[in-house]
Amino acid sequence: MAEAGTTRGLVAACLAASLMPLNSTMIAVAVPAISRDVHHDPGAVTQALVATYLVAAIALQSPGGKMGDRIGQWRAFAFGQGLLAAGAAAGFLAPTLWLLTVSRVVMAAGGAIVVPATIALLRSELPEAKRGRAFGIFGSVMSLAAGIGPLVGGELVRLFGWESIFLANIPVLLVSAALALTARHVRTPKLPTRFDWLGSLLLATLLACVVAGAEVTGSAAWMLVGAGVALVAPFVLVERRAADPVIRFRLFSDVRFTAGTLVVALLNLVMYALLFEIPLVLEKLFDLDAGETGRVIVFMMLAMVVTSTVAGRLTDRLGPRPLGLAGGLVCFAGIVALTVGPLDAPSDVRLPLALLGIGIGLANPAAQTASMAGIARADSGMAAGIGSTMRYLGGIIGVATLGRGLDLSGSRAEILGQHHVLLMIFGGVLMIAIGCAALLGPRAAANR
Repeated sequence: MAEAGTTRGLVAACLAASLMPLNSTMIAVAVPAISRDVHHDPGAVTQALVATYLVAAIALQSPGGKMGDRIGQWRAFAFGQGLLAAGAAAGFLAPTLWLLTVSRVVMAAGGAIVVPATIALLRSELPEAKRGRAFGIFGSVMSLAAGIGPLVGGELVRLFGWESIFLANIPVLLVSAALALTARHVRTPKLPTRFDWLGSLLLATLLACVVAGAEVTGSAAWMLVGAGVALVAPFVLVERRAADPVIRFRLFSDVRFTAGTLVVALLNLVMYALLFEIPLVLEKLFDLDAGETGRVIVFMMLAMVVTSTVAGRLTDRLGPRPLGLAGGLVCFAGIVALTVGPLDAPSDVRLPLALLGIGIGLANPAAQTASMAGIARADSGMAAGIGSTMRYLGGIIGVATLGRGLDLSGSRAEILGQHHVLLMIFGGVLMIAIGCAALLGPRAAANR
């Protein structure tokens, strides 16, 4: 019975965590309808509802993870669920763009607590021999949620209006809460130290500046990134003096944690960049519509979702290192196939994208498992928050690289030339990821 309760609780956690990627992509198709109702330009609506959500989600991951270590992962999870529900309800009722923006930030804050708590619970509630399978399923759920977001959002907007994309969160959260009530909740003793508010504020501001700088161009980008870099030194100083810091730097002395976190971040960099780059190039070269490009990209997403579940089980049997290396090498093969293969028709990218999806699906569960293997239970939320932050930062850097390296106003030859340069950059990124995968470590000797 206890094991069944644990399983139901972890299902509840994964279900709530999936709302974060779902909400990040589902909103895109609702922007035109929202802009008409709130009487703002679509560009302004995108910045208000998409960019702010992304900034808040990244900036609050580490403080959200630390909260779970201090008050208990299940308490933090419940608090995050409450924020998600409050934000969703506010978005459903919001009459203005300003209130809609606030609701999206609240939802992002809830997700930034729920996701690290879920990862920490997978680490602490399961024996090590079963974590690879769990992280594989978790990766599949998160990837699937991000992939189906535009489809689900489009149908909801078409049938019920844009407000329904906010309201749709409530039934999912209710089911998640009902399942979570059956889990075994271990009470966390109250810590004598205070929460690291100053360190959390410095970290959130630092990350917000870097992310915002990646979203814009020109002098504003340099100013924002420069401001973020300038905050690194005071942040490190504060953390070294804090009694219970939001980030404990000694975590990075664990090679498996550092290597696993980097593998996930680097693979996310390549994946998100290609999710945007391939449709843009295909649309320009072959005059495709959104539906046609989506059917091409689905090869990568489906391959990643299916492979991730299988790879989790293989990680438990073979260990993280073989799966991480195999995944990185398959990803690199996909990039090579995209680079040297012809691009005479949209179908030419299907096999390379499928290889990339298989590679990412193989490597991600292995990297996630390895990164959490040596982390003490008391620091699992902190480690999960750092990992989630790095994952999203990888995606941001990938998209920013794309924005600065692809100009679609040129000729076909110029576009293809830029496309190949970007692919070579991504190939270099994957080589670094393969090097990190070599450090992920063998299969655990015993359950912990």
